[in-house]
Amino acid sequence: MDFNAYEAVFQEILHNPSPSAPYNNPDYLNYTKLNWSRQSRWLKTGKLNDDLATAIKNIAAPQQWIIITEPWCGDASHSVPFIQMLAALNPLITTDYQLRDSPPHLIQQYLTNGTSKSIPKLIMRDAAGKDIAVWGPRPAECQVLYDELHASKADFETLKIALQQWYNEDKGVSLQRELLLLIQQ
Repeated sequence: MDFNAYEAVFQEILHNPSPSAPYNNPDYLNYTKLNWSRQSRWLKTGKLNDDLATAIKNIAAPQQWIIITEPWCGDASHSVPFIQMLAALNPLITTDYQLRDSPPHLIQQYLTNGTSKSIPKLIMRDAAGKDIAVWGPRPAECQVLYDELHASKADFETLKIALQQWYNEDKGVSLQRELLLLIQQ
């Protein structure tokens, strides 16, 4: 699906009086509401890195960017908007949003550390469908924070707040720095 269809999935969940699982769980529905707000905010206020924007505009061969995500995913709400804004800079880049928990379950081919279905994942492919680069599920510095909190057995609320604060302070800078390195390779 394209980005507009992905946003329509969000809206269907948020406006459905009886959403399907997992959104029938009030926690997941609340995550989705928060993530819609976060994603919308970044789409309006997110600043693109000039060097990365130039590098993307200079891509001269078609690419497909596949983004594996879910509306309930907090990390995705901070990364997907920047990925979408960047992809929109070059008409040679097409995007395909795939839900992690729905067929064709592409995530099985892009497990984090070989075991985890962590999202979001960005898969950049050339015109022949060959993977050029894979990024995700979160910027390296944020991953260090996550790993430290996880190792210290922090409760979910503490983890969630710490990651949210990290993303708000970072403002997409780390994600874009990492994507620039991938594109320059």
